[in-house]
Amino acid sequence: MVATLLSFQKVDPRLVFKFNNGFDKGKTTTGRELSKRVHSYIAEIDGMEERPSTLGDNRRQRQNTRSTIATIYFDATFDNKYSRSTSGMVVRGEMDEFLASKSVLHSTISSPFIAKAYAGLQAVKLGISLGSQSITIIGDSKTVIKKCNSTATDKSVIGAVIQYIQRKKQFFQESHFQFIHKSENRQAHELATEALKTGEETYLEDVAFICHQRGREERWLRNPD
Repeated sequence: MVATLLSFQKVDPRLVFKFNNGFDKGKTTTGRELSKRVHSYIAEIDGMEERPSTLGDNRRQRQNTRSTIATIYFDATFDNKYSRSTSGMVVRGEMDEFLASKSVLHSTISSPFIAKAYAGLQAVKLGISLGSQSITIIGDSKTVIKKCNSTATDKSVIGAVIQYIQRKKQFFQESHFQFIHKSENRQAHELATEALKTGEETYLEDVAFICHQRGREERWLRNPD
């Protein structure tokens, strides 16, 4: 398998700084306070992503020309000592071929439960960025999977994250979240574990997949209608 390694830039660091500094050192944060903080943080990210721009419009138009069927496996690792986590994702195509993988670092994470929710969110965002229209997202947290499949308003500590995921599902023609046993989710787990050890994010795409996507974009640019 031939692949290319790319760097990944996280959300605007000003938001990360703002989020991290919303907590007083040495002060216990209640579940309600944490939920409000997460909700506010997600709302700001959402607002930044949805600001109108020509580049963004062109990207969405190109994505609409793709018909990728993808399965994304996701997992998270949690570091209780430093209140941080990592998300690991592996993307496979319709024939179970490797398409991409990604790891993302998160700070100010208070529990493994929240870490899993953020990993699910990252899986959704990855599916959108790849232009997938039919997607299955697979993880080993039954609770997170159940909440992501639901359309009901979630009022738990991860409610803001779940609501964000539910809104983003509109980018897909079809989407489904599926539970898998941890023993069957090793690749995503190993990816997240390695990112936690190194403190580095990674993004890997198969060269054949990149060429396929570029070909679709070029054809759309020649014949946008």
